[in-house]
Amino acid sequence: MTPARSVFATAATLVLPLLLAACGKSSTTLGDGGSVISGSAGPAGAHKASRELVKCDAPVATLALVENPNGYNYSSSYQLPASPVPLVRLLAQQSGCFRVVDRAAGLKATVREQELKEAGVLRQQGSTVHKGRGYEAQYSLTPSLTFSEQDAGRQIGGILQAIPYLNKLVGAAEQVKLKQAQAALLLTDNETTEQVAASTGSVEVADLGVGGALMGKLGGAAGAGWSNSNEGKVIAAAFLDAHNQLVTQVRELQARELPPAVATRRQQGG
Repeated sequence: MTPARSVFATAATLVLPLLLAACGKSSTTLGDGGSVISGSAGPAGAHKASRELVKCDAPVATLALVENPNGYNYSSSYQLPASPVPLVRLLAQQSGCFRVVDRAAGLKATVREQELKEAGVLRQQGSTVHKGRGYEAQYSLTPSLTFSEQDAGRQIGGILQAIPYLNKLVGAAEQVKLKQAQAALLLTDNETTEQVAASTGSVEVADLGVGGALMGKLGGAAGAGWSNSNEGKVIAAAFLDAHNQLVTQVRELQARELPPAVATRRQQGG
């Protein structure tokens, strides 16, 4: 291949995503809400979860999610949720690897109900609010997150500027940015304090800056609060990757004694 043809081929490779975006197309297959985490988890199992989610045949223990004391490394200008913990909690429950116990707002609400009962505000007879019925967290899971963005458009635009016909695309090329998210999940045994498993996940995509188009592998569906921007979609995908890596280790753990399953209408003959 001659040098001229080599330069043209390189430029064509860089410009092709821009042309696809301009036509309203993208090589990324996104779901209804735009990111890789969606659906629900509960007595009916995982509903409309990502097809890429790795699951367990049965839960091995109870699990509490813990906020990272060092916070999460992404700019407030992205207008993302303050914490990815609810996202990871959904993944943990959908995968069926753990019974998830609440140590955040749900726990505070439980304590408040007990205080109201003791203060005589709530009914005493027939009350379902009792002390000593909470489940312990046998494991804790702590997430970590770093998000970065690099301006790749100027380099692409500089190449196109020197090429006839393609130099008209310089303005569009200069909008391209590389977005990268790196997530980690640390699993700790609450009885021994030993870190029994750790995993990382990473995603890098090119944000074309045209109609929200992304070039890169993100996968399936949407996570509330994380599908409103390209940054959120990339972060959600990184946590899905980290979760799937963690499941490989969790499957090797010996199952702990678990509390009774949540009562359902089917069990009651309803």
